[in-house]
Amino acid sequence: MTRRKWIGWFAVLAALAFLIPLTPWFGGGPVKAPSNKAGVSTLSAHKERQMKLATVKSDMDATALLCTTECARNFQKLIKHEASMPMNKQHLAHMMKMHKQMVYVWWHHQGGSVALGAQPSSAQLGGLVGQAKKRVMAGQDYASSPLQANGHRYMVIGEADRKHRGDGIVGVLLQDIVMKVEGHQRRNLRLVPYPAEGKYKIESVKPNSTTDITVDSGEDNGNASHYHINEVVVRFRQQPTGDEMARIQHDISAVSVKKLGYTYVFRSRVMKADDMMRYFKRSWHVAYVEPHYLYMTNDVPSVGANADNGASIVPNDALYAQYQWNLPVIETEKGWTVSKGNDQVRIGVLDTGVQADHPDLIGKIDEGTNLVDQTAPPDDDVGHGTHVSGIIAASVNNGEGVAGLTWFNKIVPVKVLDASGAGSTYSVAEGIIWATDHGIKVINMSLGNYAEAQFLHDAIKYAYDRDVVLVAASGNDNTERPGYPAAYPEVLAVASTNADGTRSPFSNYGDYVDVAAPGMTIASTYPGSQYAALSGTSMASPHVAALAGLVRSINPDLSNVEVMDIIRKSAKDLGSKGKDKYFGYGQIDVDRALLAARQSTTASLQQFPQQVERRLAQIARKYS
Repeated sequence: MTRRKWIGWFAVLAALAFLIPLTPWFGGGPVKAPSNKAGVSTLSAHKERQMKLATVKSDMDATALLCTTECARNFQKLIKHEASMPMNKQHLAHMMKMHKQMVYVWWHHQGGSVALGAQPSSAQLGGLVGQAKKRVMAGQDYASSPLQANGHRYMVIGEADRKHRGDGIVGVLLQDIVMKVEGHQRRNLRLVPYPAEGKYKIESVKPNSTTDITVDSGEDNGNASHYHINEVVVRFRQQPTGDEMARIQHDISAVSVKKLGYTYVFRSRVMKADDMMRYFKRSWHVAYVEPHYLYMTNDVPSVGANADNGASIVPNDALYAQYQWNLPVIETEKGWTVSKGNDQVRIGVLDTGVQADHPDLIGKIDEGTNLVDQTAPPDDDVGHGTHVSGIIAASVNNGEGVAGLTWFNKIVPVKVLDASGAGSTYSVAEGIIWATDHGIKVINMSLGNYAEAQFLHDAIKYAYDRDVVLVAASGNDNTERPGYPAAYPEVLAVASTNADGTRSPFSNYGDYVDVAAPGMTIASTYPGSQYAALSGTSMASPHVAALAGLVRSINPDLSNVEVMDIIRKSAKDLGSKGKDKYFGYGQIDVDRALLAARQSTTASLQQFPQQVERRLAQIARKYS
């Protein structure tokens, strides 16, 4: 039974847990409808709570299942790979490094055994590990019930070698993610007060007021609003001048001022919302001034809907919070409130192919081509292309795996690299031309070399002249020597950054570098329906390609030159002030880029003639 079917069964069980207390409503003859004269819900608060608790339990079980299934598959993969070879401790160490939830692993192989990690100090946990070892050596798999120890949740699993009796792997899995899911869903489903008063300077108030109330239960949330106690939202009847704005900031001891359209959000270091509201009403001619209320989740947002209230979107993908540092650091969560993409804007990935049936890529892959072997589909026999594709387009908010940068843009795999991970200049050039001729408007190239090839450059120019945004990795040799195709002027060259914003030690550099993006230990999809963490400018480049796809989604009228300029100009400056050879214009900022692209949709009349001229030039190029 597939993991998705198991999750479906958990949902059914959650529903049954809700229906069982309600059987008197459906059985035993006619039932009089509950009275609703006062406008109360026919679903009592108690029964609603039971339903929500069953849903939380279902979510926890599904999360635990995802974790154990993924780890069990990785254990079996190691067993099969090492079946005819001596034990490789480095392979085990690498696996544990990629999967941090494996806190202790014992591996018995060909008469010997090795243990890595630290087994938590718990007599009960030690007993479960002993049981698992006996079962595995008897040729049987093992899975314990969850165990709480030292403030953490653990589970012990064992995978037996199917061909060599007595061999196998036992692992202690840290499953705190299940506890985090429980806490998150209890808040999300309003089983507990949320957000907590006093945290993040949040207060609970009567709706549309600043009248304080106390929220003691999740049920109370239904009669409460929440606001930032040190912030107000103001719309002036007449926009303040620079001097007037400076005076306001001085008067209220402003920490920050944000502007959205005609409206400002002021945050004070010392003043409360009530005091600031009185100040603005007394001292300035305002259309309105109000608290900065919070809007909280009630359900998964409707697909395609773009929030516009400045809030971030944090997806529920199982590995997102723990592994995907790369998306928050480039303001992807904020950017998603502006645009989640468009399936009409496809992104070509010139690489080793892709695992098209990966669970996290289903529905995200359009038909591509295999230019290495034109008799075969563009399957990935290396892993590189699947990893790159997941960074761009892994399904978001599907409760499992990782999240890509785009929710709706699709990948078109163009296999130009063979099983060794290499490809000829001809195949790469052919791939560029094929993608261009098939309507691809963004191309990612996580590949390169240091030799210039005019043939390749001609293909680059062919795509560039037909309005394609071309993105390429700068290379992984820590050298200033220009790498191609990244160093061609028509291509956005991408360097790699670490989680702290520093340059990755392997990242190439030089005056040709345009921007930087995360490239160190990036979690993404991998062949075999698994996940892996890889490092390289190959991982940085697809972040930029995905951003180009999002920009073209929100404003399809932008030319490739304009898209590239927006990505450069919106980047967060790193290193030396201004453009430098290590980061280019800086690290990409998804939110700023998409806001700039959206603002460009309302071009002024003065820009209209240039737009028409550009359109005519595009048409002329198309038919020339």
